Amino acid sequence: MMKKKNIIRIVLALASILLIVIGLNEGGFTDVINKAVRICYECIGIG
Repeated sequence: MMKKKNIIRIVLALASILLIVIGLNEGGFTDVINKAVRICYECIGIG
């Protein structure tokens, strides 16, 4: 039972790392930063 949980954890960790790398290659980081900046500007009343 414990070995099965460890395998599932490793597979999920590898899948999450893969998806993060794919997102970074697609430019997702800049999209997130741009949206965060716009939201912050709206919160303080500039945007």
